[in-house]
Amino acid sequence: MKIETQCLHAGYSPKNGEPRVLPIYQSTTYRYDSTDHVGQLFDLTAAGHMYSRISNPTVAAVEEKIAALEGGVGALCTTSGQAANLIALLNICSAGDSFISAPTIYGGTINLFAVTLKRFGIECIFVDAEASEEEIQAAIKPNTRAFFGETLANPAVCVFDIEKFSRIAHRNGLPLIIDNTFATPVLCRPFEFGADIVTHSTTKYLDGHALQVGGVLVDSGRFDWSNGKFPELTEPDESYHGVKYVQDFGNLAYITKARVQLMRDLGCYPSATAAFYLNLGLETLPLRMERYCRNAEAVAAFLSEQTDKIEFVHYPALKNDEYYELAQKYLPNGCSGVIAFGVRGGREAAVRFMDSLKLASNEVHVADIRTCVLHPASATHRQLTDEQLVAAGISPGLIRFSCGLENIEDILEDIRLGLAAI
Repeated sequence: MKIETQCLHAGYSPKNGEPRVLPIYQSTTYRYDSTDHVGQLFDLTAAGHMYSRISNPTVAAVEEKIAALEGGVGALCTTSGQAANLIALLNICSAGDSFISAPTIYGGTINLFAVTLKRFGIECIFVDAEASEEEIQAAIKPNTRAFFGETLANPAVCVFDIEKFSRIAHRNGLPLIIDNTFATPVLCRPFEFGADIVTHSTTKYLDGHALQVGGVLVDSGRFDWSNGKFPELTEPDESYHGVKYVQDFGNLAYITKARVQLMRDLGCYPSATAAFYLNLGLETLPLRMERYCRNAEAVAAFLSEQTDKIEFVHYPALKNDEYYELAQKYLPNGCSGVIAFGVRGGREAAVRFMDSLKLASNEVHVADIRTCVLHPASATHRQLTDEQLVAAGISPGLIRFSCGLENIEDILEDIRLGLAAI
């Protein structure tokens, strides 16, 4: 099935007389006819759901759908995008390990990597994504376990060169983890360019309606975890009956471990109702992404003409954008609805612009069906140092503008109101 069809049909196929729409299985637990069957569930030798902290039929259907959309072998939904990134790394990193990340990523993720994981004894090595392969190679340590980047950076809207980092990672026997939140599998499927694990904040475009917070990690099933660098996947797991994930589950080793070990212990699994809402968003994802992209292209072109008040516009679909060539390679059908631009006059001018808008909502959100706007230096990236802000591509006057599905003329008129105030 093509991706538009998968969004509607993957993950759930009703049998004769069953509900057409994915049901909400609102239950914490499940009944079985024998103690032996329950034991088989815990031994991971039988299919089924043992407890809704680990799996649930409604959530499982959505996981299967997202795995299909990304072209992976399995997925695990979480209660937030932060939780998805945390599990993606903790699944293969322990105290004393390190991983490499681009600095042009979401501010909350920077804090997770640079502060919280550091307290866990895991080091994040930030390396400029534009660095040469030799410079990136030089940053790898004997304890490095993974690479991380965002397809489209939040909020700088940089395009990550997936193939370059995949080449370096695989040359060193390491996996590449890509946060694909802004692009979604409709615009880019990182596995096709060599990525090994994909994460999303499903709160954003996959849901699209600002209804619920969530996340997901997807396993490509292609990485060789038996290369000697990942004993947690090849040696017996004493916390789970001595199971050897690679030996027992093959190309499902990574995602199985994430579920039965980390999700079991961390307990950040979403509710059936949250998954139901997410599925509704997924069903219209291709239609929405097309409209988001066309609206954003019009807004970016308009802002580019306002040189007296706009200092710069970052949107990779613009031919003069520094990431245009990479966007043509990885995102030929569009670059999402998110634009970053700088207002002349810095922070004060940016605030005046935003406070004068009538249609766009000033809110801590992005990728909604409604147009929203944010000043990252004052909000999502407020905790960063000046040096970290610069590394993340954020200037004092930078505004993150997320185009919704409104009529483009209404969006442009609202922008004119903001420009008139500066």
